[in-house]
Amino acid sequence: MEVFSEYLDKLDDAFKYNRMKELLSWTQNEFHLVPRLAWNQPMFTNKGTFIIAYSYSKNHISVAPEAVTLEKFKDDILKANYKPTTQIFRIPWNEKIDFSLLKKIIEFNIIDKDGYDKFWR
Repeated sequence: MEVFSEYLDKLDDAFKYNRMKELLSWTQNEFHLVPRLAWNQPMFTNKGTFIIAYSYSKNHISVAPEAVTLEKFKDDILKANYKPTTQIFRIPWNEKIDFSLLKKIIEFNIIDKDGYDKFWR
């Protein structure tokens, strides 16, 4: 995950560094998407279109799958005890990452955006 090295190196907390690295590595290994750093956040694309982005803050990891996807999975996000907004949902550092939920979200975006020729919806 060389493309994200500089971004991750800004995290001076080893626990947070390892959590972000785990999340980014899992996404890449599970889906073989194209990793890129844009708008100062790690994101993954498929065939030139946005699939998902992650970023960190003091209290949480932000997950940005686009508003359409957030709305579709809002109930699942709430059941996982994550806090959604209109553009992201937050995974507190002290909470486990629900990889099965992320898998459903990413798979939906890959299928739903297949053939889509723009970056954003």
